[in-house]
Amino acid sequence: MTPRLPKLSLGPVPYYWPRTDLLDFYARIAASPVDIVYLGETVCSKRRSMKHRDWLELAANLKAAGKEVVLSTLTLGSLRRLCEEQGFMIEANDMSAVHILSGNNAFVTGPAVNIYNSRTLSMLAGLGLKRWVLPVELSRDTLAAIQSERPAGVETEVFAWGRLPLAYSARCFTARAHNLAKDDCEFRCLDYPDGLLLSTREDEPFLVLNGIQTQSAKTLNLLGELDDLIALGVDVVRISPQSRHTESIIEAFHACLQDRAGIPGAIINLGKFLPAGSCNGYWHGDAGMNSLQQAGL
Repeated sequence: MTPRLPKLSLGPVPYYWPRTDLLDFYARIAASPVDIVYLGETVCSKRRSMKHRDWLELAANLKAAGKEVVLSTLTLGSLRRLCEEQGFMIEANDMSAVHILSGNNAFVTGPAVNIYNSRTLSMLAGLGLKRWVLPVELSRDTLAAIQSERPAGVETEVFAWGRLPLAYSARCFTARAHNLAKDDCEFRCLDYPDGLLLSTREDEPFLVLNGIQTQSAKTLNLLGELDDLIALGVDVVRISPQSRHTESIIEAFHACLQDRAGIPGAIINLGKFLPAGSCNGYWHGDAGMNSLQQAGL
């Protein structure tokens, strides 16, 4: 029996973009071959270029374009109003959102929710979980073990492209980098549409500051692992947005899902969209910042 191909999803934009940039971006995404679109501010409650009604209007437009739309909650912060929204499924990005949603709404858990074993997955399934995103620090072998005992009716999604969300803090590191208080940050995140890159003393890219979020400098790329993802029964492959070339990345993943023979060339072509290089160490049970041989090469 031929394994079923996973769907493609586009995660929520993790950075602070102006409203016009967001609307233009999603107008292009509406015409892309991505199947599922996650919408909403997940990092900082001060980022308000889009109001609640703006996100809902955008969600309706994308749904009309044939996309499955999921509304994403903040990782730390106020979220009850969003969790009570009835028109769309919700992505819970912390356990307080899970608590609000449990028993009332079907929901997805994002990569910041620590699901490390099948027992946790089963418990959350009993509360209404319909899809979970593998935490980015877990390996292929861990996923295989969880998949072997995955509850019926629960889909698995894997973060396959994008800078890795590593940590969240009550402190805003972008404001601190400019000697500003968090409450008077002057919205400096707007100056960094892909986050503020940090380098080591040897001038090697190390981390990216994105408000209260810390990301990897390198971009996770699991395009070369598509055959493994399919064999493991992964239902959804996630691409995280970046300020440029997101549509080309979606097109490449879509084409390679249809014809895996194109993976080696696509990996090479996508190399020009990696501002600080690629990584896949966590997937192989290694240090996350490492880049091991791509299976497609």
